[in-house]
Amino acid sequence: MAHVRVITDSACDLPEEIAQRLEIDIVSLKIRFGEQEFTDRVDLKPAEFWARCKASKTLPATSAPSVGAFQESYERAHADGCDGVIVLTLSALLSATHQSAVLAGEAVADRIDVRVIDTKAVSMAQGLLAMDIAEEATTGATLDELVARADGLLDKVGVVAMLDTLEHLIKGGRVGGAKALLGQVLSIKPLLELKDGLVAEAGRQRTKAKALSAIADVAKSHAPLRRLALIQGASSEVHALESLIADVAVQYPLVVADMGPTVGTHGGPGIIGLCWIKA
Repeated sequence: MAHVRVITDSACDLPEEIAQRLEIDIVSLKIRFGEQEFTDRVDLKPAEFWARCKASKTLPATSAPSVGAFQESYERAHADGCDGVIVLTLSALLSATHQSAVLAGEAVADRIDVRVIDTKAVSMAQGLLAMDIAEEATTGATLDELVARADGLLDKVGVVAMLDTLEHLIKGGRVGGAKALLGQVLSIKPLLELKDGLVAEAGRQRTKAKALSAIADVAKSHAPLRRLALIQGASSEVHALESLIADVAVQYPLVVADMGPTVGTHGGPGIIGLCWIKA
């Protein structure tokens, strides 16, 4: 039976055990702390990243994978006998990753069929899409069928998260529509969402508890859900948010994921939120 390989990038924040089980190949972005460069998920895991964030005087920076990194992934799929590849990248408006994936696909076009999809998402919103498509791929779905499925899910994906600080997001240049938050008092907890592939303000709450309740309410407003994930980066509020979403109608079990360096670089420590795909 023909097999299609699902590939995504490390901004997806997919737990390693899920990626391995579904044979999802993850192409890593690069993370820099000053003069030191690391490969996301390879030589810089989430726990070490957050420890470095707290100790470093300079904010980390990210860069997209090279064209060569994607090409190597495509070549592996070809060598494994796959007859096609579907690539789900983070929002093209947030990174050059999508462009690298497309250029790499052109370089191997004579050997394997590569389709690159801009998820217009990031973190586990992107990760849940990769999970869904990879599970469908195991049924023997064709490349065309998987692309159609992914396209049909893009408008059903959502993200909402609370930041403890805006420092990383502002200095990283990823604020987009969230610029209106600048100058707000530190006690206010900003809520952010992804809108048309960019970060935008989703509300403001005066306390962390109210912010968590607001996050849960947003997810519940989109129920019933097909998939739901809780994302967090060095946050102490995981159990609190889990309890608030315990009654959300969702088809598949909740996935709890550590936010890695790619997104955490811009979100900063203490970030926590939810990602979902509507039913």
